Amino acid sequence: MSLQDLILNIAKGAREASREVARLGTAVKNNALLAMAEGIEKNSGFLKKENSKDLELAEKKGLQKAMMERLTLSDKVIKSMAGGLREVAALPDPVGEITGMRTRPNGLRVGRMRIPLGVVGIIYESRPNVTSDSAGLCLKSGNAVILRGGSEAINSNLAISKVLSDACKTSGVPEKAIQVIPTVEREAMLELLKLDEYVDLIIPRGGEGLIRFVVEHSKIPVIKHYKGVCHVFVDESADMGMAEKIAFNAKVERPGVCNAMETLLVHENIAKEFLPRIHKKYTDAGVEMRGCPETRRILKDVKEASEEDWSAEYLDLIVSIKVVAGFPDAVRHIEKYGSLHTESIVTSDYSNAMRFVNEVNSSTVLVNASTRFSDGGELGLGAEIGISTTKIHAFGPMGLEELTTRKFIVFGEGQIRE
Repeated sequence: MSLQDLILNIAKGAREASREVARLGTAVKNNALLAMAEGIEKNSGFLKKENSKDLELAEKKGLQKAMMERLTLSDKVIKSMAGGLREVAALPDPVGEITGMRTRPNGLRVGRMRIPLGVVGIIYESRPNVTSDSAGLCLKSGNAVILRGGSEAINSNLAISKVLSDACKTSGVPEKAIQVIPTVEREAMLELLKLDEYVDLIIPRGGEGLIRFVVEHSKIPVIKHYKGVCHVFVDESADMGMAEKIAFNAKVERPGVCNAMETLLVHENIAKEFLPRIHKKYTDAGVEMRGCPETRRILKDVKEASEEDWSAEYLDLIVSIKVVAGFPDAVRHIEKYGSLHTESIVTSDYSNAMRFVNEVNSSTVLVNASTRFSDGGELGLGAEIGISTTKIHAFGPMGLEELTTRKFIVFGEGQIRE
């Protein structure tokens, strides 16, 4: 079978399966999700064995530390995958929800019903846990899913897919509702992106290069975010201890992910007090700091930040630091260099907190909390299928509702249009 025929058959199978999945009851879907979670836990040894093959090849290729971290199926990650599936099972089923019923002057009752999108294609890099998260969310929202992971995780993705598929077979879910493309050839992705007749939505998850490639070549609508240039603004009224904890966590806890902070903004009135404190913590953690002239006047050993640093997504233990003249200066910097992903303010001033929420136009805005909370699981979505910074259809972390759309439903008593 040619590669073109392989991908076409996968897409056709997904389209057929999507019709059945859309009709599944909530109980059937939840039982399947719980069986998938149990399968993940029971087969942890198998999953780690297959993952070790990917890790060995990645190490030989010299994959960056952050990418190796994303690729690893640790006991913690496996437990989180199973937990995510159980959380999705516990969430309300959005399919079939009817909202906005109203009666028109002619007696027609008009409302909207939430329905699945159909077939969702996920194209992603490195993180094999995306396979489980995406499959679970798509199943609960009544969609079939086609998963195309990166070549560096092919063994891990196929192993997870096998466990999930085995669980589905015993739960009344169509076999082709969850499919992983079993080849690493880039041509397979290009073939998938042509099939707008069978696939309703593409969600790319990975680096900016991958996402731009998908957008350029897809005939199918794409939900995307190019990069996560996230900011923490330490306002002049901030509690110093709180600001220190948040600025440290946002950068250091997991630097290789899109909700990690890349730029720290500090109000000029507290810079002399705050910067030495966070400097010590960053230094002890091995963080490279790049600063504006005022930052470097206070912290003598900090490297000079270039213009490119302010819009950089480092995905590493590197942070750019800028001292700002005040609230408006901080917001202007975020507007100019941000990526509409996630921003946080640390402040004790209620007025400034609400101004930040209202004026900063990113998909997730936090007050007195780390940017690391910009995550579907942390925000109560169970897991996330991706993050959108495009505002069309979805904005921010995407969960079950974002994998559905709404159709109009109309109830009449014989009315005709005059």
